[in-house]
Amino acid sequence: MKVDVLLGLQWGDEGKGKVVDVLTPNYDVITRFQGGPNAGHTLEFDGQKYVLRSIPSGIFQGGKINIIGNGVVLDPLLFKIEAESLAESGHDLTKQLYISKKAHLILPTHRILDAAYEAAKGDAKIGTTGKGIGPTYTDKISRNGLRVGDLLHNFNEKYAKAKARHEAILQSLNYDYDIAELEKQWFDAIEYLKQFHLIDSEHVINGYLKSGKSVLAEGAQGTLLDIDFGSYPFVTSSNTVCAGACTGLGVAPNRIGNVYGIFKAYCTRVGSGPFPTELSDETGEKIRAIGHEFGAVTGRSRRCGWIDLVALKYAIMVDGVTHLIMMKSDVLDTFETIKACVAYKINGEETRQFPFEIGDDIEPVYVELPGWQCDMTGIQSETEFPKAFSDYIAFLEKELEVPIKIVSVGPDREQTIVRHIEK
Repeated sequence: MKVDVLLGLQWGDEGKGKVVDVLTPNYDVITRFQGGPNAGHTLEFDGQKYVLRSIPSGIFQGGKINIIGNGVVLDPLLFKIEAESLAESGHDLTKQLYISKKAHLILPTHRILDAAYEAAKGDAKIGTTGKGIGPTYTDKISRNGLRVGDLLHNFNEKYAKAKARHEAILQSLNYDYDIAELEKQWFDAIEYLKQFHLIDSEHVINGYLKSGKSVLAEGAQGTLLDIDFGSYPFVTSSNTVCAGACTGLGVAPNRIGNVYGIFKAYCTRVGSGPFPTELSDETGEKIRAIGHEFGAVTGRSRRCGWIDLVALKYAIMVDGVTHLIMMKSDVLDTFETIKACVAYKINGEETRQFPFEIGDDIEPVYVELPGWQCDMTGIQSETEFPKAFSDYIAFLEKELEVPIKIVSVGPDREQTIVRHIEK
């Protein structure tokens, strides 16, 4: 068996959680391979809305194994809050959820460092969520991190050493903070964490594959936020691309199967950073309002713009996408004209390649397509698609050279159309 990978192709918030939930019945094991509680996956079904930050989105389908992989950074306190909330709604995770011993822990001082570093940057701030993700990955790379498996090996001694090092940094930054209450809650959460299955996930996942079990790997954020291939430095701290599934789970490249790339029918971005197709006008406000474009974790309003096919083709290339999934098509239901960026104009020269650096000098080159101007939220199959929408899909498939397998026409899991295509 191989690992199928599902990931975002834009700047995050593409709707990955819903699609994982829809696809989960086809798999035995659902894994999360990178990121932390800065990424919220929203799911809606049976009249309920759930936001998952660290727990894989397959947790709602009974009997499925869910694994938090080694590439994830885990905040025990936020994990406890999330897991207890799910338990209150009838979803007991203790039997379904496994956690890699090699996943790194977000310490209370990591969250404080995150705020201190951002404050020190002033106007040059990145727009971090303040969850301690960056400092945790920094410690991981500099070989100073604490891992879940350390809970079983002289943990208090290791924690004290890490805390002292962080406090020395905070002192050098002249940053005032009070850690007492946060630290108390954090240690209570550490005890809570110990009741879950703490595993050598690379052995377990490869064992599942060898025994014939099907595995779906769920990514967080989006390709354009990748630490290497995203719009640096306005990126996250991990590899959000498909290759991150190999390092974030401990599976070999030849174990990767289908790669599902998710994108919105338009574009959004949260926080700072370049955004060539951003609409700072009534059209952008209209997309934001209809699409309820506010962060699931932060609540911050998302910047909105037309779809960017230059960036999307770049993401498809580096991820090796085999199937596309288009989300929030219904948000564009009322638009008379829809635009798609097919090239960039930089210093008077036109290019279809995603550049090394995206600056204010980029001018998007658009094509205009007619809108479908009808309510698609009640559509049950692709045979009901209005012609203008079918034409929009055909246009995207021609430009992107990858078939669009799934189309979402609303937030509920039932508002999902699986297309029967032959490509």
